[in-house]
Amino acid sequence: MALPARYSRSIDWVTVGIYALMVGLGWLNVYAASYSPEAPAGGLFSGLSFQELMAFNWFKQILWIATAVVLIVILVVIDYKAYDTFAFVLYGTMIALLLITPFIARPIAGSRSWLELGPVRLQPAEFAKFITALAVSRYMASINLRQQNFRDQMVLAGLTLLPPLLIVAANETGQALVFGAFLLAYFREGMSPLILIILAAAGAILILALLVPKLWLVGAFTTILALVFAANPKVLRHHLPLSLSVWAVVVGMVFGVDFFFNNVLQDHQRKRIEVLINPSADPLGVGWNVTQSKIAIGSGGLVGKGFLQGTQTKFDFVPEQSTDFIFCTVGEEWGWVGTMVVVVLFMALLARVLFVAERQKSVFGRTYGYCVASIIFFHFAINIGMTIGLAPVVGIPLPLFSYGGSSLWSFTTLLFILLAIDAYRKQDLVR
Repeated sequence: MALPARYSRSIDWVTVGIYALMVGLGWLNVYAASYSPEAPAGGLFSGLSFQELMAFNWFKQILWIATAVVLIVILVVIDYKAYDTFAFVLYGTMIALLLITPFIARPIAGSRSWLELGPVRLQPAEFAKFITALAVSRYMASINLRQQNFRDQMVLAGLTLLPPLLIVAANETGQALVFGAFLLAYFREGMSPLILIILAAAGAILILALLVPKLWLVGAFTTILALVFAANPKVLRHHLPLSLSVWAVVVGMVFGVDFFFNNVLQDHQRKRIEVLINPSADPLGVGWNVTQSKIAIGSGGLVGKGFLQGTQTKFDFVPEQSTDFIFCTVGEEWGWVGTMVVVVLFMALLARVLFVAERQKSVFGRTYGYCVASIIFFHFAINIGMTIGLAPVVGIPLPLFSYGGSSLWSFTTLLFILLAIDAYRKQDLVR
C-alpha cells in the first residue's frame, strides 16, 4: 500500500533512518550471538530448509523484521485520530488480556506471561506499554494536570498502576518496573517536581537501608532534622506535625525494608539484589550472568575482537546473549567503539523523539511522545546497566537490538504511532 506523496514527505525520515540503522545493527549482533563456526547450519547461506532455519534466532529475527515493516505501513496509514479515539478501548482489551494470561499461559522461566499462537509466541506485557501510553495521553488531554483535582490524580494513577500490577501477577517484575518511566511524561505536563523528589528520596532511603546499619541511617536523618529545627525554630513551631510524620515514615521504611526483602521478593529477586550490592557474593551462581557479561565487554578492548570472533558468546559463557545480554556481543566483538556507537544511536533516537514530541500541537501527541522517550530511555538505561553490573538483572530487552518478536513489534508500534501522529500534524498544517 503506497502512501500519498504529500503524506510520505511528512514522515520524519530522520527518525525512520535511525530506527532502520538500529534494527540492522541489532540483527547483525543477534546473528553474531547465535553463530557457531563448528556448525555449518549456523551460517547465513547454509542451504537448509525453511524448517531447519527456523531453529536459529537470527533467521527468525529476519521474519520478525519483515513483519515489522508491514506493521509500520499499517500504523502510518491509519488515521491518527483512531489512536486517540480508541485509546480506552485498546486499554480495556489489554487489561482483559493481562488478566487471563496467567491462567492460560504455560510457565516459561518461572513466569506465565507468554501466549503461544501456533509457532508464534507473544508477550502481552510488551504491548501493554504503548497501549497504556495511549490511554494516559488520552486522559491527560482531557484535564489540566497543573490544576487537576484529587479524582483526576487517582484516575491517572489507576491507569498507570493497573497494568504493572497484573504483569507482576504473571511474575514479570522487570516489565512492570518500566511503567515507572511514565512519571517523566507527567512531569513534562505539569506534575509537581516535589513528587519526583519524594520518590527519588524514598528510593535512596531504601537502597541505603540495605547498605548501611539501620540505626546509623535513622540517627543521621534525625540529626539532620534536628539541625534544621535548631537553625530555624519557626519550622519547628509551624511544621512540627508534618515533620514528625515524615520522620515516622522514614523510620518505617528503614526498618520495613527487611520485611519486604525477605517476605515479598522472591528468592531469585533477593539474590539478584545481593549480587548487585556485593558482586562477588555468588560468582558461580546468580552472579554468573553479570560476571561473564563484564568479562565479555571488557575483553573487547578498544575496537573489539572482530565480527563473529567473540569467544565469550561463541562458547555460551553469557546466558541469554541474543536477548537480554545482547550488549555483551556488541562490547566483545566491536569493543568500546561499538558500544559508544550504540549509546550515541540511542541518544540520537531519544533526542529526535523529544524534538518530535515538542512540536506537537496537541496535549495528546506531546504526552504520548514523552511516554515513548521515557519507555525507550528506561529500557536502554536498565539493560545496559545490568550488563555492566550497575543495575539488577530484571529481564529487560535492549530496544531494537535484542532478539524477539514481541519486543521488536512493541517498540516499532510505540515509535511509529508517534510518527503517524506527527505526520498528520504536518499534513493538517499544509491544508
